[in-house]
Amino acid sequence: MKVDTMRRIDYYIGVPLCFLGSIGNKFILLISNRNKKPQKNVLFIELSEMGSAILVDPAMRKLQREINANVHFAIFRKNKPSLDLLKTVPEGNIYTIRENNMAAFFFDTMKFFFWTRKRKIDAVIDLELFSRFTALLTGFSGARNKVGFHAYYNEGLYRGSFLTHKVAYNPHIHIAKNFIALVNALLAKREEVPFSKTLISDEEIKLNKVEITAEEKKNIRDAVSSCMASFRPERHKIILINPNASELLIQRRWPPQYYAELIRKIIDACENAIILITGDPREREEAQLLKDQVQSQRVINFAGMLTFAQLPSLYGISEFMITNDSGPGHFSAVTGMPSFVIFGPETPALYGSLGRTTAIYAGLACSPCVSAANHRKTACKDNVCLQVIKPEQVFAAIKSNLEKINAER
Repeated sequence: MKVDTMRRIDYYIGVPLCFLGSIGNKFILLISNRNKKPQKNVLFIELSEMGSAILVDPAMRKLQREINANVHFAIFRKNKPSLDLLKTVPEGNIYTIRENNMAAFFFDTMKFFFWTRKRKIDAVIDLELFSRFTALLTGFSGARNKVGFHAYYNEGLYRGSFLTHKVAYNPHIHIAKNFIALVNALLAKREEVPFSKTLISDEEIKLNKVEITAEEKKNIRDAVSSCMASFRPERHKIILINPNASELLIQRRWPPQYYAELIRKIIDACENAIILITGDPREREEAQLLKDQVQSQRVINFAGMLTFAQLPSLYGISEFMITNDSGPGHFSAVTGMPSFVIFGPETPALYGSLGRTTAIYAGLACSPCVSAANHRKTACKDNVCLQVIKPEQVFAAIKSNLEKINAER
C-alpha cells in the first residue's frame, strides 16, 4: 500500500476504533490487577522504520539484562531483515504483518491478536510516535502492561487511551534514549506522572557490533570482481555511495547531480578508489543513471547485487560510505565503518546513526520539517535544505579519509 493510503486508513478507521477501544480499555483496567506478576514476555512494536529496529536494540538488550525478558517484536514483513542484523530477537519471536495488499494486511492483523495470547505477552512497548494502528495493536494485545508515548498537554495525534505506562516523548534527546525511557517506565518500581524520570547516558545507547568472518568478506570481494574484472583487493579501496531514501520521505534525497559531481571528485583525488553505488534491486535502474553520468570504469552499479544479510560484510571491507538519511546509515552502525550521512528534513540530533557517523546538515530555519507533531508528513516540495549542501562541502568532510587511503599506497 502507498504511504498516503495507509495514513488515510490510520485516520478514518483508526480514530473511531481508538475512541471505542479506549472506553472498553478503561473498564478492563478497573477490574484488572496488572502488577501482580513479573514481566517475562515483552513485545516491541515498530512497523514501518527499518532504522528504528537498530536504534531500539540497546533498549531491548537492557530489558534482557535487567529482568531476563523474553523479547518479541512485531514489524512489517518487508522490514523484518533489519532485525536479523544483530539477532537480539529470536527468529521465532518475530511477528510480521504484510502491508502489500489489504486482504493480507487485515488477515495478519487479526492473527496478531491470537499470536500475542498464544505467546502469553505480559507487556507491550509501542515504539511508534504517531500511528493509531500500533496503538490499537497494543490496546487489544491482551497484555497487562502497555507502554508508549503519550502527548499529555503537547500537540499530537489522538491515539486513544490504552497505555498503563504513559511516557512523555522528549523531542530534545535522541530517539534511542526515548526508547530507553520506555523500558525504564516498564521497570519502574512506582507510578510516575509522567514516566520516565530517569537520566539516560550516552553509554546506554551504544550498539553491539556484528562479527564478520574472512569467508564472508571473500564472498563480497568475489561479488565485486564479478562486476569489475580489473578489481584487485590488495590495490583497490572500496567507497560506498547510497543515493536512495525510503519512499516514506523522498525529500531526504540529495540531488543525483550532486552525487555525480562528488563521485568525479573522489575518482580524481584517489586513483585507487572504486565507487560502489548501492541500493536494492528496485533501485538498480536509478543507480545505472548515476553511473552513466560519471562515465568512469571505477564506478560500479552494485544495487541489488547482495542480500540484506550481506550488508555488514560489505561494510566490513569498505573504507567509508556516503548516504542520504536512510536505513544504510543505521545498518552500517553495527560495523566499524565510518559513514557520512546527509540530513535535511530530519535532524541528526534525534535520528542520527549510533555508529562512526559524521552528520552533514545545513540547519535551515525550516529544518527539520518532519516530526511526531505532523505525522512525518511535510508540505515541502522543494528540499532546499539538501540542495544548499554542495558537493564541495561533502568532499571537504571526507577529504581526510581520502588522504588516509592515498597514504596507504
